[in-house]
Amino acid sequence: MTVIQSIFLGIVQGLTEFLPISSSGHLVIVPFLLSWEIPPYEAFVFDVLVQVATLIAVLAFFWKDYYVILRGMIRGLRRRKPFETQPARLGWYLLLSSIPAGIAGLLLKDVVERAFANPLMTAIALFGTAILLIIAERVGKRQRILESITWSDALIIGLYQILALFPGLSRSGSTIAGGMTRDLNRPAAARFSFLMAVPIMLAAGVSATFDLMSIPNLETILPVYIPGFIAAAVVGYLAIGWLLSFLTRYSLYFFAAYCAVVGLIILLAAGL
Repeated sequence: MTVIQSIFLGIVQGLTEFLPISSSGHLVIVPFLLSWEIPPYEAFVFDVLVQVATLIAVLAFFWKDYYVILRGMIRGLRRRKPFETQPARLGWYLLLSSIPAGIAGLLLKDVVERAFANPLMTAIALFGTAILLIIAERVGKRQRILESITWSDALIIGLYQILALFPGLSRSGSTIAGGMTRDLNRPAAARFSFLMAVPIMLAAGVSATFDLMSIPNLETILPVYIPGFIAAAVVGYLAIGWLLSFLTRYSLYFFAAYCAVVGLIILLAAGL
């Protein structure tokens, strides 16, 4: 991988991690469309680093929210009333929402890894993301705010997150759609989606870091990825703010159309 490729893919990761169009899918299809021959071990290292970069982006954007949530959880535990306040409840709901994907990730690890080498499967999954977004707009009543969320909402949204283990099925798209089918309004569904990203991204990052340590000559390829890391963090931070603003005025149909068009392009490029 070159520095230019690193920066370009970092920008792609930053944009697509939070927009409901699948970051993992784009990290598969962009090199495929541009005929970039990136060795699998290099692609793995890069994927881990940019995931950490976008984790930093969401922590930086929502640090005040996380501070209030953690303070509420700690106070609740000290008072032996863990669900006493709304911030404390939200914190436990965020952890609950991460359990389904965490379990599925362990059980389906080999299947998911094979999917990352298959652009055709990614294209089909992008159509799946488009369908999810359309269903969310058609089914959701968009009447509820974030403060009204319950444990059952969190668990169901967490089940939607399982879909995002596969490239092409957007994590933010799946979880926003899950929130909207529970009648959350678009900004509330998006905010919960971003907040719930941290536990699962943190767990995945820790797991991948152990695998990272076994890669030979790691120190020689890391400098090439630093510009991509920075690009992913900066663009990811900006993308979160943009999407939250966008969803106060517009629907998810725009992103559904984009996913369908990109999926079609991949199918045509693959000669199908």
